[in-house]
Amino acid sequence: MITTILIIDDEIKIRSLLARIIELEGFSVLQAANAKEGLKLLQTQDVLVVVSDVKLPDANGVELVKQIKGIKPFVEIINLTAYGTIADGVLAIKNGAFDYLTKGDDNDKIIPLVYKAVAKAELQLRVYELEYKISGKYSFANILGNSKAIKEAIALAEKVAVTDTTVLLLGETGTGKEVFAQAIHYGSSRKQKPFVALNCSGFSPELLESELFGYKAGAFTGANKDKKGLLEEANGGTLFLDEIGEMSLDLQAKLLRVLENQSFIKVGSTTTSQVNVRILAATNRDLKEQADTGHFRLDLYYRLSVFVINLPSLRERKADISLLAGYYLKEFARKVNRPNLKMDEKLLAIFDKHNWKGNVRELKNVIERLVILNDGEIIGTSQLPNEFFIDSPNANTFDLQTIEKQHIQKVLAHTKGNKTETARLLNIGLTTLYRKIEEYQLADL
Repeated sequence: MITTILIIDDEIKIRSLLARIIELEGFSVLQAANAKEGLKLLQTQDVLVVVSDVKLPDANGVELVKQIKGIKPFVEIINLTAYGTIADGVLAIKNGAFDYLTKGDDNDKIIPLVYKAVAKAELQLRVYELEYKISGKYSFANILGNSKAIKEAIALAEKVAVTDTTVLLLGETGTGKEVFAQAIHYGSSRKQKPFVALNCSGFSPELLESELFGYKAGAFTGANKDKKGLLEEANGGTLFLDEIGEMSLDLQAKLLRVLENQSFIKVGSTTTSQVNVRILAATNRDLKEQADTGHFRLDLYYRLSVFVINLPSLRERKADISLLAGYYLKEFARKVNRPNLKMDEKLLAIFDKHNWKGNVRELKNVIERLVILNDGEIIGTSQLPNEFFIDSPNANTFDLQTIEKQHIQKVLAHTKGNKTETARLLNIGLTTLYRKIEEYQLADL
């Protein structure tokens, strides 16, 4: 693909000569006589580098840099002027220009400078496209669900995303708390800065402190050099603290200081470090109850719960089960190069009745298992885990027929539908098994 350079200069002779010189290097060149024409071309063409005169009929080329960067941040700008001043040069660079040249000095310098600007712009374009792709992947539009419960949670998250407010995400395990945290981050002005996630339940109190705040060399045995903590890694961006209810009371006090004044002290240090970090937290516990019983700091709870979003369990959004199941089926079928896989309607009926204690994460894992185990084009119920036949709304029933039906389902699932083996394990005749299967309408399981 040929790289495009845009030249903005009201002097046609200078503009044409410069265009010819740059075209001889194999670049495609666009020309504009003023800022208005230049900005219009910038918006409609794939421009990587702009060479702009400082004195334009309708704009100051130094100030134009800001407008260009506002439209396409990855584009590099080289300013040219007949009367160069140090002040203008400094301002141009401050506004984001790649370089600032005085006309007359540009003949030998312009081509090497264009090549350098193109190299930098190409790198920035790749980064920009990657960031755009990532932000799209983690956008609110990619949170699946049409149920009222999930739509209400998304609406709240979208409203708070554009602020710097601390958010507390509440919900059972597997409801998508980290997915929401990522969407909030990429929906905020911090989206080009890091999103850092930390699971507080995965570390001892001592390790969690050093992971969060970092440490100085010599702070403890094995600390041979300074280490940045995740607060510093997330500087300018967002730190997501998952399972915050597992954090020790001592560490909670130190986190409270971060929330209050964005400062902390590294392990083994005596000096204060400053950061600019937005905190998002999540838990499947009742933090208010923990605070009332002294197991969580009440002051920290109030700082975290400025804006609370309750994420619904899958049981509360059963209307979304078929949509989610279909999405994950396509995802995993594509990974194993079997795009024509479909689900039996009986499977979806069982999904609707299941308790889904692991919520969306459990559903995703079940679909992945079924795709791996299934050999045909239709995914049925024979490969379902045993708990689908014992963990149901009627699991605690004392009705003999229901218990017998559930037990036969469990053994059939265990034998992958092998009826001879199922009859042997049940210690009944094969004819009896077929009669029970017909009686309980289990023929297609």
